[in-house]
Amino acid sequence: MVNPAGAAQAESAAGPRLNEDVDWDLFDSAAYFAHNYSTLRPDDGEIIRIVADFFQQQKQQWPDTWRPKAIDVGAGANLYPALTMLPFTGEITLYERASSNRAWLTTQMEQPDGPSPTWKQFWAEMIRGRSAYQTINDPLNLLTRRARVVKGSVYGLQPDQYDIGTMFFVAESITTRDDEFERATRMFVNSLRPHAPFAAAFMKNSSGYRVGGNTFPACSVDENDILRALSGVARDVTINPVESNDLRDGYGGMIVVTGRKKM
Repeated sequence: MVNPAGAAQAESAAGPRLNEDVDWDLFDSAAYFAHNYSTLRPDDGEIIRIVADFFQQQKQQWPDTWRPKAIDVGAGANLYPALTMLPFTGEITLYERASSNRAWLTTQMEQPDGPSPTWKQFWAEMIRGRSAYQTINDPLNLLTRRARVVKGSVYGLQPDQYDIGTMFFVAESITTRDDEFERATRMFVNSLRPHAPFAAAFMKNSSGYRVGGNTFPACSVDENDILRALSGVARDVTINPVESNDLRDGYGGMIVVTGRKKM
């Protein structure tokens, strides 16, 4: 996914792009998966370490707490955020606006042999030294039984619905506007029940990106912007920078945030 300088300049000259101005059904899910997740990258390996450690620690602190309902907001063509929640929940909502991404997710869930075997690389990283993940023998099959694909926008989330949640590369990758980024981040956290744990990932200082033949907007954010968006809705927030510089042009690394929803 390369963002040519000319395209970025054209978008800037046209002014901020609202989320609603984008035809998200044009998102090329197959191209996105092939570029980002056809193999396990070192940056994703680091994200898995942070998120899987965090969720397992939550289980160790409250060993009798089962989290009936999970959500992955803006699941896209990516199953590993859902896999990080698999040992801790009985139902995972793959919440996605783009029809192309929903079709991709549905195909993954309905394949006779389960989702793409590529995800086994990601699961192998999750089980490394983590007893909660090691108890699951066939994660891809279990995911197909626990996950359901649901149409929806992050801006349409209802409060106090879920017991654990993830949102990877969504809030900053759907608009150029700071206020829309902040609203998306807060609505994700507010969709969780009080004290529910969450993990979110963000592209740092993103200037926009291409998927297939289409250019999509992004909001340039850093650690301070994320903390400001989470203020008032989250507690026990930890910011984790992740080194990444070769996925595409026009970004300055990744940021993973873990925390819990406030009362």
